[in-house]
Amino acid sequence: MEKRRDVFQAIADPTRRGILNLLSRQSLNLNSIAEHFDSSRPTISEHIKILNECGLILVTQQGRERICEAKLEGLNEVTSWIEEARKYWTETLDSMDNYLDSLQSKSKTHAGTKRKQSVNKRK
Repeated sequence: MEKRRDVFQAIADPTRRGILNLLSRQSLNLNSIAEHFDSSRPTISEHIKILNECGLILVTQQGRERICEAKLEGLNEVTSWIEEARKYWTETLDSMDNYLDSLQSKSKTHAGTKRKQSVNKRK
């Protein structure tokens, strides 16, 4: 099935994240999933539809039941984005740390120079 929805949009909803958590442990039918939430069955079905459309779950028909199975490799896009963001912010914050350290060193050096000049003036 072609992805028609954004994975980030899909995982933004806490109910859909809960469904993914459930399905990461075992495949379940729609009724079993719905039992874990306070939402109506049609609402859960809509969440399932969204998760299926973005490739995070697979829904198969087994007799009269629809069985849902997690396809967590669909989260690789999210993982990649998080790693890129982490790398960017780590580099940015490390750069700030280095800059602040250099300012602090200059400040200490400047204070030490002023102190020496002050002592020399007293002599």
